[in-house]
Amino acid sequence: MAPIASKPTPESEPMAETLRSLGESELIRRLAQFAPAGQLDDDTADLPASSQRQVINTDLLVEGVHFSDATTSAEDVGWRAAAVNLSDLAASGADSVVGLTVGLVAPGETAWAWVEGVYRGLQAALDRYGGVLLGGDCSSGQQRMLAVTAIGALGPLRLLRSAARPGDWLVTSGPHGLSRLGLALLQNEPCLSGLALDRVLCATATLQHQRPTPKLDALKRLIACKPSALPWRAGGTDSSDGLLQALKVISATSHCQIRLDPTALPQHRAWPNAAPFQEWCLNGGEDFELVLSLPPSWAQAWLQQQPDSLWIGEAVEGPSAVVWSDTQTPVQGNNGFAHFGH
Repeated sequence: MAPIASKPTPESEPMAETLRSLGESELIRRLAQFAPAGQLDDDTADLPASSQRQVINTDLLVEGVHFSDATTSAEDVGWRAAAVNLSDLAASGADSVVGLTVGLVAPGETAWAWVEGVYRGLQAALDRYGGVLLGGDCSSGQQRMLAVTAIGALGPLRLLRSAARPGDWLVTSGPHGLSRLGLALLQNEPCLSGLALDRVLCATATLQHQRPTPKLDALKRLIACKPSALPWRAGGTDSSDGLLQALKVISATSHCQIRLDPTALPQHRAWPNAAPFQEWCLNGGEDFELVLSLPPSWAQAWLQQQPDSLWIGEAVEGPSAVVWSDTQTPVQGNNGFAHFGH
């Protein structure tokens, strides 16, 4: 009879590789596998020549603010780090992705396996939406953080928050509040206790929180369906900080009033009619949907082409504000995600 293997003692178990044990040179060598050959050999990266205008943005993801081990796997952290930046590119009119740079800050005891998972998530997003890892930097620090810069090439439409005009329809690429519900489900928040939530809704919300989708395809459909008689003018942003906040910045920068229809809030078909779900729809944040102000004929064409897109209101003459269309009273709610609110 074969001997029974004894359980290894802690002393005999292999120690997990950490950033401290690897050192900077080995860490960079390993991260190079996620970039084109030779891309990380130097401190700068050559960008491909292009006749298109380019746009650039930077976002930070900070542990304890934007992600935690309790709700987000390492690969999901990487995916989200890419997706939030690509969403900004789409909301500016970039129809293709050039690439990303990634700044990584982490304590020395951080496991290499976590870092590898993050970069696998980043790579998965780039594989799906285009672009490559262009470079970045690494540093030790007391808190894990990712600083991602994304570069994209503009198509024929430059989306600007300041380009809404009275008479436009306000439309969005999909329902809102799902990411906030997904976070509540992952954290088992008490406000969900006793609610019989639709199973498909719960699965959709959890995925929306962990793997948000930048709306590059929605932008391409918007470009493709523009009526030929119209100029290339459209107002827009994304709802990273919440639907109401997106509408407020469009209203403020375009100097027009936005009237939001209370019967047309962009909610999932199984969205509960209970607190706090309307608040989450308006202010939950991190849904990364396009919020657009379009001439009515263009809006109608896009609504027919874009799955899950919804009409939510209109832009009118008046002082900058977001009001309910039936009462003309201000839409109340918090200011969405507040970076320095705590």
